[in-house]
Amino acid sequence: MLELARYEARRRLRGTVYLTVGLTLLAGMYIATFPSLAEGIDLDQFLEQMPEVFLELFNIATMNTIEGFLAAELYSIGWVLLLGLYVAYSGAGLIAGDIDRERMDVLLSLPISRARVLGEKFLGLFVPILVVNVVLPVVIYAGTAAIGYPIDPVNLTVVHLLAIPYLLACGAIGVVLSVLTSRSSVAQRGALVAIFGLFLFESVTIIADYEQLGSVAPMRYFDATAVLVEGSYDWAGGAILLGATALLVGASMLYFGRRDIA
Repeated sequence: MLELARYEARRRLRGTVYLTVGLTLLAGMYIATFPSLAEGIDLDQFLEQMPEVFLELFNIATMNTIEGFLAAELYSIGWVLLLGLYVAYSGAGLIAGDIDRERMDVLLSLPISRARVLGEKFLGLFVPILVVNVVLPVVIYAGTAAIGYPIDPVNLTVVHLLAIPYLLACGAIGVVLSVLTSRSSVAQRGALVAIFGLFLFESVTIIADYEQLGSVAPMRYFDATAVLVEGSYDWAGGAILLGATALLVGASMLYFGRRDIA
């Protein structure tokens, strides 16, 4: 059982290690620079000079606290954008990649359904998502404690729990594109454009007072600033993202089960 999922998980281990190390270095850089910035200038006064579109784009509330600083610099960029792009890109190669490399015929010759092939491949995305969101909270808490600005461990844990459904939804968007085309490069580029476009669109709808339109973007339901700065947990948003993930992956299974891959 789940042999394909285990294979996909093993195949992603090396990339997951590189990703985790990269994010650890990024987090360490931001944490190390915070004390000198906080003591040298009033960061919130600096923010007042920034255009509203910039503040909405990166969901910035305050930068005078370690929580607000990390929410703006690390989570809005590292988690919402960069990790979202990474997982969507990975998801976009799940099916299209094997079709493009002419390996799908071998997989489909096995006594398993197409839906199971897609489902087990999608499970492989849990490896980078879970590892990053288990390792980085420990690194971030230890780092902030070391510089004398310890972050609230409960809020830190919750923000990484809520990041998991967000990243799964990004992966599901990639999966949809993966079953729509037989060329992995097209699917992967499309996934990058989709996530970045939704990131921009969600911010613009808030500024233009068309907030309801932005509800199609997964970013709407993952607010690191609200969790870290305000201690506000949007569990309903996490449930919506899980539901959207199930819907997108389920629809992809149905389409992949019927499409011609010759």
